Amino acid sequence: MKLYTTAVAPNPRRVTIFLAEKGIDIPTVELDLGKSENLAPDFVAKNPMGRVPVLEMDDGSYLAESIAICRYFEEIQPEPPLFGVDARDKADVEMWNRRMESEVLGMVSGCFRHTHPYWADKIPQAPEYGEICRATLLERMEWLNSELADREFIAGDRFTVADITAHTGFTLARIPKIRIGEDQKNLQRWYDGVAARPSVSG
Repeated sequence: MKLYTTAVAPNPRRVTIFLAEKGIDIPTVELDLGKSENLAPDFVAKNPMGRVPVLEMDDGSYLAESIAICRYFEEIQPEPPLFGVDARDKADVEMWNRRMESEVLGMVSGCFRHTHPYWADKIPQAPEYGEICRATLLERMEWLNSELADREFIAGDRFTVADITAHTGFTLARIPKIRIGEDQKNLQRWYDGVAARPSVSG
């Protein structure tokens, strides 16, 4: 197998952290998004969406989308379980990961893409939408700070893929200058704890 990735991009980073938590090491091919290597014909043949990450299987087929790739590795190596351990736990992890995708990572991405100069010549920007995303994220941070008052991790008492998604979002948020508030101590405690994990800091 081989993973086409970009170390600094959020979705590839989700897979990188996930694999590190599993102790799985596979060869990687680093693509330079700034040089549009993801839009080269040979890569688009692997993923018509032109996005990373993409997992090349041993049979020559390809699997795209970060969570799909993570789910594949969860099935072939269940321990440690990062998508839950039983029916209810798996449902809770799914619920929280979906929330972190839409309410955190999605809002950060919207703000970054529509307000940052990096994207100015790459996509049609809508700065007003980007600021709506920023405001929405700030509200969600207050909510998440309250949620984390009585538990260590996003989906409960164990580290899961929901923590990976959320942490990736808040790390990306530094670029559009969104920071965890000084009064959001539960959120900061969670963020620092995840940042200290070898899979994240290594």
